[in-house]
Amino acid sequence: METTVPALKEPRRVRGIPLLGNTLEMAKDPARFFVRCYREYGPVFRINLLGTAYTVIAGAEAANFMGTREGRECLRSKEFWDGLVNEYGATKTLTGVDGELHTQLRTVMRHGYSKDSLKGRYDELIAITDQVLARDWRVGETVPVLQAMQYIVTEQLGAMLVGQSPREYVQDIRTTILYILNVLVTRQRPRFLLKDPRYKQAKARVEELGRKMIADYEASVAAGTRDPAKRNLVDDIMEAHQRDPGLIPGSDLILNLTGPFVAGLDTVANTVSAFVYAVLKHPEVLERVKREADALFAKGSITEEDLKTIPSIDGAIMETMRLYPIAVAQMRTATRDFEFQGHQVREGELLFVGTSVPHFMEEYFPNPEKFDIDRYQRPRAEHLKPGVYSPYGRGPHTCLGKSLAEVQMSLTMARLFHKLDLALDPPDYVLETKTTPTPGPSMKFSVVVRGERRPGAHG
Repeated sequence: METTVPALKEPRRVRGIPLLGNTLEMAKDPARFFVRCYREYGPVFRINLLGTAYTVIAGAEAANFMGTREGRECLRSKEFWDGLVNEYGATKTLTGVDGELHTQLRTVMRHGYSKDSLKGRYDELIAITDQVLARDWRVGETVPVLQAMQYIVTEQLGAMLVGQSPREYVQDIRTTILYILNVLVTRQRPRFLLKDPRYKQAKARVEELGRKMIADYEASVAAGTRDPAKRNLVDDIMEAHQRDPGLIPGSDLILNLTGPFVAGLDTVANTVSAFVYAVLKHPEVLERVKREADALFAKGSITEEDLKTIPSIDGAIMETMRLYPIAVAQMRTATRDFEFQGHQVREGELLFVGTSVPHFMEEYFPNPEKFDIDRYQRPRAEHLKPGVYSPYGRGPHTCLGKSLAEVQMSLTMARLFHKLDLALDPPDYVLETKTTPTPGPSMKFSVVVRGERRPGAHG
């Protein structure tokens, strides 16, 4: 990779750490930019981004450091999420607190964000997927993949996590995410954009959705109609609020209740969209995916054991997350002075932790640019080397919903390729990507639905 592009300019150094100027390369492809910097300067360097200096710690060294006691104690995420908290008039978020408070909030939300919340409901998830496919993926039509996936993911999360579909709010959720991440979290855009009427209207609609969720919960509790068998994240959050309003005050409810859509809309949708591209680009993988999907749904009702029978689909998802990472780098602040790989990091410094760097290194993943879905099967198991595979981030803030997302993505992709015959549009299309608000396929990426593979099939 390094031989095909010009070498990075020799930077000036601050306390022995290379300081790189603002760069268009990072804006275009941050994952590979961090890889190049790591190759040239090692696991510690600094970048100047829009006038703000960030220390970058990267590679397997950084990923492993995140899991140590020192890593947990020396890094926090608060500063990067304060803007979101304040924008909603809340006091804290799961992503923006650390230590014991973070542990307490994770405990409250762990079940609602886990695959356990889906147990016994796989057929329901598939039925939701079928409904959206029938509505949005019609034979003969060209489908904008990322947008279509956002609708699938949002309706699934709505039904499974909070008990209602927020379909009419999808564009509002996405607009709100775009502004908040760009302006308040990554700070790539100026604050005056928060006065944009489009953002203000979208944010008001998301708050409306949150108030509706609260009202629906309270009405169903009063009527005695909540189903214990479908206990979800709303139950966990509302009961925790009633039990301990100091932990989850009323001011934080809307942010916490709409959190699944903010967390899942772009991340899961980006990953499954990249999956569609990668699988269609590799005919041999496509055939394996279709065979596994057909065998899975030939069994009828899906059980926990059935999820173990789709290694090619799971491998393709894992390989998609390696090559098209959502969690390119985590943003943190140093809580105290500490040493990392022989370099001193000072209290208060802003950091990027480049945990996706090893994804693109041949030392860990031979022929790293190849889409190879068998990397993860034993005896190869390339991802099990310490610190080399971090699709969900690292450390205390590792994605709480990762086990749920894995099931959601596996079943959705299995169903999609079981039901429909898809083709890239145009056939020789090479994926264009975006970096904001999260890395992923361009909104322009489309496929053609050439036909139904199993017309009228429900299993």
